[in-house]
Amino acid sequence: MTAHKAGNSGVEVLSTAMLVDLVERAALACLEGVLLPSQISVGTHIELEHRRPVPVGFLVRTEVEVALVDGPRVSFAVRAFDESDAVAEGTHERYIIERERFEAKLAEKLD
Repeated sequence: MTAHKAGNSGVEVLSTAMLVDLVERAALACLEGVLLPSQISVGTHIELEHRRPVPVGFLVRTEVEVALVDGPRVSFAVRAFDESDAVAEGTHERYIIERERFEAKLAEKLD
């Protein structure tokens, strides 16, 4: 999604919102195969410095590295690159939780 489509009229570059989505997807992929079938991970924090514009059509590669595991909390160092530059850097945090408990809390909220 471009910044223009995200509401920043006339700015035809990769939006920060899409960059955040790419980072979250990379972190989810990193945890794939580690979680038990009864578990999910939820994003709780992201700090991302979007340093350079990414032109429409450029490929973007994200890298996530587990920086810390503290019980259910997993912290990642994250970076993103386009075809010519490092474009973003930051941190992302996810918690590993029980799916059933999460769904029960969600159901309570919806009642």
